[in-house]
Amino acid sequence: MRSVNFKFDFVGKRKLFFILSASILLLGIASLLIQGLNLGVDFVSGSRVDVSIGQEFDLEEGRAILEKLGYENPSIRKAGNENELLVFRTDENLEVEKVNEIRDQFREKFGEQVAVNEQTVDPIVGRELAKNAMISVLIASVGIILYVTIRFEYRFAMTAVLALFHDALFVIGIFSIFQWEVDLVFVAAVLTIVGYSVNDTIVVFDRIRENIEIEQPKRWEDLKEAVNRSLQQTLVRSINTGLTVIFAAAALFAFGGESIRYFSLALLLGLFAGIYSSVFVASQVWITWKWKSMEREKLKAKAVTE
Repeated sequence: MRSVNFKFDFVGKRKLFFILSASILLLGIASLLIQGLNLGVDFVSGSRVDVSIGQEFDLEEGRAILEKLGYENPSIRKAGNENELLVFRTDENLEVEKVNEIRDQFREKFGEQVAVNEQTVDPIVGRELAKNAMISVLIASVGIILYVTIRFEYRFAMTAVLALFHDALFVIGIFSIFQWEVDLVFVAAVLTIVGYSVNDTIVVFDRIRENIEIEQPKRWEDLKEAVNRSLQQTLVRSINTGLTVIFAAAALFAFGGESIRYFSLALLLGLFAGIYSSVFVASQVWITWKWKSMEREKLKAKAVTE
């Protein structure tokens, strides 16, 4: 495997990485506590109406039409590659007659090319799927801990799961801060991120384990050098692998259409977080934990000899 030619002290800068991650995660948690997530119709009762106008339009004109139909302070936004789509969300389950009434009013204003697509989903189904997704993540975490503990050691397992939750919470927090809509495809994106995050972290850990077994470090400086060298040896692989997936997710975001726009966005954010956490968080947590364990073992050995 190719390694980078420069030497960067990843371990020496670990406190900086911890502060950066903690700051971002705390912002996300604060946003979740204060304003929560912008839940789509998959999770709350109501309807979503996509009005395809076929041309760029003034959002206030759309708002005026809906207010004229009796919807007070309608929740609307623009969407589409050319901002030709008006997305209207309401807590009311709209009947066919009301949807047709919206379509007719927009056609009267913008022309006969206007088309309307309405979605009304039972929120119980969405909530059940979200609950099952959480259970799946917890079961997967237990499986990861067991496998990595047997294959490597329990510290690697716990820090891999910690990185997993770091990446998932990072994406959820960003979506909360910017109030981007969360629907079922967002849940699928988070589950995909979880899988990718663990895969990348394990590759880094495997190289650390190999170097540790060869060098058998006893001092902090030796342990630090082994981890830094392992990260340098896997950095190119992590970046290259991540970029190939990021390019695919970026293409989906640009050309995938409105229905998977937030899936692609969540995937992009999660991929960046996954690469970052594998190098700058998981391995740094592991070496901190590992060194404290080595110090405790030294103290025990010293006490026995005395």
